[in-house]
Amino acid sequence: MLVSAKEMLNKARAGKYAVGQFNINNLEWTKAILLTAQENHSPVILGVSEGAGKYMCGFPTVAAMVKAMIETLGITVPVALHLDHGTYEGAFKAMDAGFSSVMFDGSHYGIEENIEKTKEVIAEAAKRGISVEAEVGAIGGEEDGVIGGGEVADPDECAMIAGLGVDMLAAGIGNIHGVYPANWKGLNFEVLGQISQKVGDTMPLVLHGGTGIPEEMVKKAISLGVSKVNVNTECQLSFAAATRKYIEEGKDQQGKGFDPRKLLAPGFEAIKATVKEKMELFGSIDKA
Repeated sequence: MLVSAKEMLNKARAGKYAVGQFNINNLEWTKAILLTAQENHSPVILGVSEGAGKYMCGFPTVAAMVKAMIETLGITVPVALHLDHGTYEGAFKAMDAGFSSVMFDGSHYGIEENIEKTKEVIAEAAKRGISVEAEVGAIGGEEDGVIGGGEVADPDECAMIAGLGVDMLAAGIGNIHGVYPANWKGLNFEVLGQISQKVGDTMPLVLHGGTGIPEEMVKKAISLGVSKVNVNTECQLSFAAATRKYIEEGKDQQGKGFDPRKLLAPGFEAIKATVKEKMELFGSIDKA
């Protein structure tokens, strides 16, 4: 069932586990993630960047696909359809299209403008029962054209944004999108601890750039208040590797191996395996 992310994340915060946000890019991605969540009795968040939304013919198409798929597949676990790194305009468009959760990424604005725009998004979302994620301190790297410098968030600014009534807060703590470089210094747990203390022990924190962070770091982040972990690149990598293997082994040339339903099947299964592995790490299995 399609729901706001608020309740599932509040439960995760209280229970010391995290819910995975897995970004979707097409029908296969969506189906694989939904089925894995159902099979493992885990709540799940489907993330959609503005670029991916455009690729899939717009937010209304994405929302219609997700809602129909939930019904057709008999998905009963909580599912949130979430705009990832949304612009101010994009957040309103996603709400109009039927998304149940939105992120307004105002981290590239000054704190005053970030606050004002976040307030406006929250006010509209509250009328519709839609959850809101805000961001302080840019996440490093590039994702779908969104480029961040990797600035570490100011705990006081985090407290200011959290006080507006957001349902979850993304704070830069040295995390980056994409594959982490060999010289990456790791997550800044000192700052994460300060942020958690400033925003209170009931505010779900969000860890972007979940691909490639060592398991022990993820677990420590969850212990310090992270209740949502975003994963995108890792699913893309596993999908690509499985598809490449299928083609390099010549299976696409055997019988009707070129049929998209067969060609994409190994990648589909690879996504499911990656998602289950992350759900186990985050501790969300059997929490639906």
